[in-house]
Amino acid sequence: MALRKWAYIYLSPGFSPEKNTVSTKNDICEFIAVGLDFQQKERVIEVARELYQNGVQMIELCGGFGPVWIAKVSEALNSAIPVGSVAYGPEARRPMLELLEGTPGL
Repeated sequence: MALRKWAYIYLSPGFSPEKNTVSTKNDICEFIAVGLDFQQKERVIEVARELYQNGVQMIELCGGFGPVWIAKVSEALNSAIPVGSVAYGPEARRPMLELLEGTPGL
C-alpha cells in the first residue's frame, strides 16, 4: 500500500484546528497540518481520530507532545496507523527552551 494521505499535528501559541489547518496535495499524496494551542494538548486525540476517519494513513506529532502523547494517540487509534514524532537533538534543546521562554500558555 502506498502513502496517499498523512498528517502532522503541531503546537503553537493560540492555534486551533478550526483556524489553523492547512493541506496541500499533488496527484500522488495529500499532506495535512493541524495546529493546536499548547494549553489544549488533549485535543490531539479528537483531531487524530478525525484525521484517521478521513483516511489519513500516518500521523506525526511535533516534539512538544513528547512520548506519552505518542502512546496516547496510538492507543486511541487502536494502533491502526503509525504515530510518531519529530525530535530535536541535545544540541537544540537549550536554544529551543530559550526560544519558547515567555510564550503565552507555556
